[in-house]
Amino acid sequence: MVRQLTMIAATALTLAPLAAHSQAKPGELTYRCVSKDGKTYYSSTLPQECVGRPVEQLSTSGIVRRISPEGDEKERLAKEAEAKKKREDEAAAREASRRNSALLATYTSEQDIDEARSRALVDNEKAIKEIELRIESIKKLQASYGKELEFYKDNNKPPARLQDDIRDAEIDLQAQEDLLAAKKNDANHINAKYDDDKKRYRELSRRR
Repeated sequence: MVRQLTMIAATALTLAPLAAHSQAKPGELTYRCVSKDGKTYYSSTLPQECVGRPVEQLSTSGIVRRISPEGDEKERLAKEAEAKKKREDEAAAREASRRNSALLATYTSEQDIDEARSRALVDNEKAIKEIELRIESIKKLQASYGKELEFYKDNNKPPARLQDDIRDAEIDLQAQEDLLAAKKNDANHINAKYDDDKKRYRELSRRR
C-alpha cells in the first residue's frame, strides 16, 4: 500500500508541471529548463535557476523553441557594443560642434588665424632662446666645476659638495636639453594646429 501511494505521489509531481502548462491560456508561454543540480523547472517567466542554462520555450499549441544562453549572450554583447558606439558617435559629434562654435567665436577671418599662428610661433621661439641661454649657463658652470676638480687629481678625493654640484649640473643639463627638443618640436604642432583651424574655418564659412 505504501509503495502504491509513493508511486502515485511521484507520478503526480511529474505530471503537475505538464498539467499547469496544459492549463495555460492560449498564447501564453511556459519556460522549461534543467538546472545544474538536475532538477526540471517550469514557469511562466524565466526561472532564476535557468539563467545561463539551455531553456525550452513551450507554447500552448505545443510548439517548442529552444533558447541558447550562448546565443542570447552574443546578442546582448552585440547590442551593448552598438549602444556604446552610438554613444561615442554622439559624444564625438557634440565635441566637434563645440570646437566649431569655439573656432567661429575666436576668429573673424583667415587673417586672424595667420596672426594667431605668428604669435604662437614667436612665443615658442622666445622660449627656445631662453632654454638655450640656460643650457649655456649650465655648461659654463660645468666648466668651472671641471677646473676646480683639477685640484684633486693627485689622489685627493674631491669634496662632497663639488661632487653634488657636478651631479646636479648634469641632471639640469639633461632636463633642459629634453625641454629644448620638445619646444623645437612644438613648432610643428603649432603649424599643424593652425593649418587645421584654417581648414575648418573655411569649411564652416562656406556653410554660413
